[in-house]
Amino acid sequence: MPTPDTPTRVRDAERYAREVLPAVSRTFSLSVQVLPGALGRAVLCAYLLCRIADTVEDDGHASPERKAALLGEFLACLDSADAADAFPAQAADIQGDVAHVGLLRHTDLVCVLFRSLPPRSRDRVAHWVREMGRGMASFVLRHPQGLRIQTLEEYREYCYYVAGTVGCMVTELWREHGPALSPPRYEALWARCTQFGEALQTVNILKDIAVDAERENAIYVPEQMLVAHGSSQALLLDPERVTENRAAVGEFIALAWTDLDVAFEYLLLLPRRALAIRAFCVLPLLYAYATLRELTRTDAMLRPGGTVKISRREVKSLMIAGLGALASNALLRRLVAVVRVRPFTPLARET
Repeated sequence: MPTPDTPTRVRDAERYAREVLPAVSRTFSLSVQVLPGALGRAVLCAYLLCRIADTVEDDGHASPERKAALLGEFLACLDSADAADAFPAQAADIQGDVAHVGLLRHTDLVCVLFRSLPPRSRDRVAHWVREMGRGMASFVLRHPQGLRIQTLEEYREYCYYVAGTVGCMVTELWREHGPALSPPRYEALWARCTQFGEALQTVNILKDIAVDAERENAIYVPEQMLVAHGSSQALLLDPERVTENRAAVGEFIALAWTDLDVAFEYLLLLPRRALAIRAFCVLPLLYAYATLRELTRTDAMLRPGGTVKISRREVKSLMIAGLGALASNALLRRLVAVVRVRPFTPLARET
């Protein structure tokens, strides 16, 4: 018999979710705190469920068959309290980041929070988490020796499953819990929502090219793109191929700029009265613009152990400026125009 979802257990589950969030995503932790009530709980829960699926996918030790099977067992947790309570023991062999694995060990509590969501929210979260999990399982089995994206089309497919689905899910949650959206406004948001998620994912992939290759045995820069510039995935971190690899990655960066601009238009389409939702979206977008700017100026991500980060000072400056500009599309456009070309800090701020 599963443990009953008493009010006390639901409160404990939400307390755990809010406490663990900063450990598994510092940026998202800042954003989710601005979402009120039932919307905030739904997005918090959805993010943690996606992170659990991602932890299974990222395990560098489990076999592809094991990971695919475990992803299936995880998705069963969305329908069965018994399955959710049993899952932490079933996934005891999964390895990875300490905080992420710790979250996986508390899947049962996250599912308590999930079951406490309003029915419509629960349905939408479950739909998109299933879409993500099934897509992840298909890619795990497609690349049994480690993820090696071959073409730009395959990258788009992968990115849809792991990130575009998130854009779709939150857009449906905005409609469920946010200010009323007219049909034309919602259709415009829906047309851009996958790129909202995918743009953020691509920037994260670009800054961690070396980390992903070395620690997670995953290479997302398409082989076709590297070969066209005289390199290959086998030579991605070769110091003698930095020029060729940088040229290939430059094409990937151009793709990220295009997607990020679409994601920014998504933000601008959100009603100005939806300040909390705008606040949720603006911070990761500004950080992505700043990170992508730095990626255009360095090859650190193509060197063993290398990654690309923006300064803490700029992170704080962007948080203050972004939240201050929420109600004005004109101010947001001015802010992004600055961030695209130079670091945004108090000393560099336009007057």
